[in-house]
Amino acid sequence: MSQTSQQRPPREKRAPRREEEQPWVPRTELGKKVAAGVITSMDEIYANGLRIQEAGIIKKLLPDLRTEVIDVGMVQTMTPNGQRTKFKAMVAAGNENGYLGIGQGKSKQMRVAIEKATTNAYLNVSPVKLGCGSWECRCDQSHSVPFKVRGKGGSVVVEIVPAPRGLGLVAGGKIRNLLKLAGLKDAWTTAKGSTATMNSTSKAVLECLRQTFSQG
Repeated sequence: MSQTSQQRPPREKRAPRREEEQPWVPRTELGKKVAAGVITSMDEIYANGLRIQEAGIIKKLLPDLRTEVIDVGMVQTMTPNGQRTKFKAMVAAGNENGYLGIGQGKSKQMRVAIEKATTNAYLNVSPVKLGCGSWECRCDQSHSVPFKVRGKGGSVVVEIVPAPRGLGLVAGGKIRNLLKLAGLKDAWTTAKGSTATMNSTSKAVLECLRQTFSQG
């Protein structure tokens, strides 16, 4: 006599747990002014030369900022008690409209390292001046850099040249992602040195973009 096997109902997939973000409690004088609505834009902070010491300030004034993990790895060191391993992470934060920051973090846990890198990326957010510096285009839209800029980080040298509208970002994958986060749509780039080292490459790119304000 054959026994009919009863099919079990498929298990429902559980949604991944999302840790609730703790509400921001400002601790600095600048943070309290931002939370109270006294300061409502990043331009006011830069115009007065104020120092940002809380990531919550950036999140409040730039709610459209998004983060992207651009590099992860491990650091192993020898101690009297044996080998110790730590994780390191690098995160970029940008709103694709004129702001970019890059931060690093280390911890025994990868998740904590990414959280530290994210916080540092917020604190390092800098304005990027967009424009059209291409003689082939000469439009009035902010799709590229206003002029050629050059930045150095370690052994890496990066140069960003204005490009006409519609060309796109002529750059390597990692550099292209950073430029896109900053808000650039069209640009030529050249990179020399050990570009595989993301630490140096990201510093060179960030220095380039900061020069759009310092030189402009």
